[in-house]
Amino acid sequence: MYLCETHLHTSEGSACASMSGAQQAESYKAAGYDAIFVTDHFFNGNTAVTEFDGWQDRVEKYCRGYENARAVGERIGLKVFFGLEYSYRGADLLVYGIDKEWLKSHDEIMSLSCEQFCGLVRAEGGYLVQAHPFRQASYLREIRLLINYADAVEVYNGGNRRQEYNDRAMWYAQQFGMPITAGGDNHHSSDVKSGVMSEYPINTPQDYIELVRNGSPKLITPPLHAG
Repeated sequence: MYLCETHLHTSEGSACASMSGAQQAESYKAAGYDAIFVTDHFFNGNTAVTEFDGWQDRVEKYCRGYENARAVGERIGLKVFFGLEYSYRGADLLVYGIDKEWLKSHDEIMSLSCEQFCGLVRAEGGYLVQAHPFRQASYLREIRLLINYADAVEVYNGGNRRQEYNDRAMWYAQQFGMPITAGGDNHHSSDVKSGVMSEYPINTPQDYIELVRNGSPKLITPPLHAG
């Protein structure tokens, strides 16, 4: 089986992460993973990119964690794919199927509504997964379900501190007939690793999208770290 992490953060792109892209790549390779997606918090979330000179520079700095991870991955035999975590009023969407050049060509993104952003992503082949939809934490003021925006649901999130948050996410997906996936939401060396397993290697972001869309991923669901 081939292991792929679908949700992780780097210190270059996410203000709440302590592991660099290079460190994340080394850590996942050591854990037996074949591929990872770097999904740093976007500019409407807890981004580490706070100083920049225009849109192009902002995107370059945002992508450093991914690019550093990819450079190490090419050396050690780990596939590293680009993604991002887009925030909307406390809810989060993992975005797959776009890349740095796509971001650079869409400097209007921050002025778009969530509906417009999701429509643009979908129109250009991207895929949207609602991350940890039932998480409760001090920084979250309410639970918001993005039924009309998300294509799939993250029903296991390694960053959740209570299993019931994941159980509710599974209920949500089942109630609305949505595809499911899992992710580690990994920020630190001690965090849980998760993601999906596949009988075939995931060689492109589109491979992962099709795996989820077709309802065939096997989820990696280690015990949560209670907190």
